[in-house]
Amino acid sequence: MMNEKPTLGSLLETSAGKKLLLLGKEEIFTQKEIARFLKRFKITPVNALEEDVVGVVEHHRLNPVEEDISNDAYEQNLPIYKLTEFEQLLSEKIDDDALLMAIKLGNDQERIRRLLGNQHLSDTLFVRLLKLYRFDEEEEDSRDDRDVIMYTLRRYIEIKPNEEDLLYSYLTLRRLATEATDPNLLEALLGFPNFTFLVRGKESITLKETIARNWHINETTIQKLLSLRNRAIERALAGNSSISEEIQKLLLERNDEGIAQALAVNSSITDAVFAALLQAAEEVVSLLLVHQPINTERLQQIEAAGLDASLFALLGANEKLSSDVIEQLAQKEENEALHRLLCENKTVPPAFLEAYYHQKHKTLMPALAQNPSTPVPILEALYKSDGEGQEIAAALAKNPSTPETILRALFERDDFEINRALATNASLPMELLDVLKVDTRLQNELAQNEQLAKSYEEVLKQSKAMMNV
Repeated sequence: MMNEKPTLGSLLETSAGKKLLLLGKEEIFTQKEIARFLKRFKITPVNALEEDVVGVVEHHRLNPVEEDISNDAYEQNLPIYKLTEFEQLLSEKIDDDALLMAIKLGNDQERIRRLLGNQHLSDTLFVRLLKLYRFDEEEEDSRDDRDVIMYTLRRYIEIKPNEEDLLYSYLTLRRLATEATDPNLLEALLGFPNFTFLVRGKESITLKETIARNWHINETTIQKLLSLRNRAIERALAGNSSISEEIQKLLLERNDEGIAQALAVNSSITDAVFAALLQAAEEVVSLLLVHQPINTERLQQIEAAGLDASLFALLGANEKLSSDVIEQLAQKEENEALHRLLCENKTVPPAFLEAYYHQKHKTLMPALAQNPSTPVPILEALYKSDGEGQEIAAALAKNPSTPETILRALFERDDFEINRALATNASLPMELLDVLKVDTRLQNELAQNEQLAKSYEEVLKQSKAMMNV
């Protein structure tokens, strides 16, 4: 009966004064680092089958001479371990603070790069090492720098076997900066070259701007970003809902309209910043009225600002109105634009929409007809009373809450304007969408249809699955 093979850890613990045979080229750790590690156990590394050898660690690729030595060790019943197993054990035994201190003292960039390629290191140690790595400022396409970027992406981004090319795309780095939740990782990413990405073929955005938009950045990262005194970065930071009131006010003092606009859509600005932005340019105030949570106190501030009626009306499109505010706005007279926008607003409770319907203001009926929150009985009543008119018909055709029987009836009209609305409707039966897909004039509307987007996504997933098979 063969003796059971001991674990590598237990072998080292019980082999003081013995030797460990290492075959093949080392990878993550140098010979000196391996020797220093084995010294803890009073074990000597050797590369020949000598007396007192208690075990073998070998690389998966050996030259012919090393193969012969490995065979001899096997015949002597010596336990043989893979190099990756040894590297994992050594990695687990690393004293993080001692390692980092040694690297800082020697500024050993090559050692940092090598360690960053070690998948066995904890994320915490990886990030601490990443902060110490210095990217080459002179060579634009440094091999070492590319290795570090790939090590980082491979660790944090799930890459499928058929998607390895993503590791070579700096757009994947933008994805990491967008999705990362570790504040320390985001701080480390500040040390990367400030790549510029083209988003959707239109907007250019840099890596640092992307980091500035991430909600998980910490105060240290915020201060580093501010120290750059870069307007584009400050605008990105102004829209970040995690920044403190102090930072909001600091950015507001820049007197930059782009920063003011970004603050206006930041849902976490304080009441003091909100009040200050009410005195800004009309475009800023417009964004403020549409995007900010509005309670009674803020409504009072808005009313006190004496805004033009057309500007004030934009509140009706705001999907963050408190119920008290909705009630107060619904009682405002002589502002038709406000009431129309409220009737289109899907966050307005059905009871308010029903009240608007019973007021029988003709100009509000199309808005009610397209609102998915309008009660179905009202949609049916609108179709029955005004469905022959194209405006109401098109509004109902656009509404995902419109009953299927009405959608089918509208489809049968074969009216181009109505079909444009139907093409955007995710509730339209698929067989009707299939007919509309033939009409090339409807491509823009079809692109907005959530049901079609999901079906295309499923097809792509199935295609990828077939490719993997």
